[in-house]
Amino acid sequence: MKLFKRFFCGLALVTNVYSLQAQDVALIDPQLSNFQNVYNYGVAEVVDGVIEIYSTGNFFLLTKKTYKDFVFKAEVKMPNVEEYNNSGIIFRAQLKPTKDGYQEAVGYQAEVDPSDRKWSGGLYDQARRDWLHPTHPTRSHPDHHFIRDISPQWSEERRKAYKANEWNQYRIECRGSNIKIYLNDVLTTHIIDTKDAEGLIGLQHHGSKELASTGKTNNVVLFRNVTIKELD
Repeated sequence: MKLFKRFFCGLALVTNVYSLQAQDVALIDPQLSNFQNVYNYGVAEVVDGVIEIYSTGNFFLLTKKTYKDFVFKAEVKMPNVEEYNNSGIIFRAQLKPTKDGYQEAVGYQAEVDPSDRKWSGGLYDQARRDWLHPTHPTRSHPDHHFIRDISPQWSEERRKAYKANEWNQYRIECRGSNIKIYLNDVLTTHIIDTKDAEGLIGLQHHGSKELASTGKTNNVVLFRNVTIKELD
């Protein structure tokens, strides 16, 4: 009987330890201590628990830590402005030097696309292979690392997953070469790709011409409830 009790006590202890390890970790704090800016432009600040990002050029607010296998969640809200606006979440990102002595991020990017194209939840390979899913007539360059697109068709359900002028939840799941993107609980992307196994995660502002020319910060991208759960 004692042995029976010890077994279940040990099992409960292991379960509790696993639960602690598998918890979502919040990445937002007032100081943005989990993030870094490797660019010479772009501003990010926290207001009432929400990250506000504005930039004159293509910018990613990147984590300081690299992540391998994980479930990442974030809610994003795009500005209601007339000029072109676009965002995304880069993950397993690598840094490469720029000509002016700074660095920039390259890697997988879950797309936030409020345009009429409606490719939000698609997968773009930033500064490398361009569109991986869905495919673009001239801007898709998969290589030998791209093993398989498990859900190749861009269905009407996926097109309608993004809600304009609202908060949209993204969930990115990476387990080895298996990559999934969910937008508002709709599975929009599922591919097998071996390009990168580990890297940084970043929140994007694609850049505002209005900000560059007038200094007005109307084009602000918002992120909240940013969490990550690392997987064994």
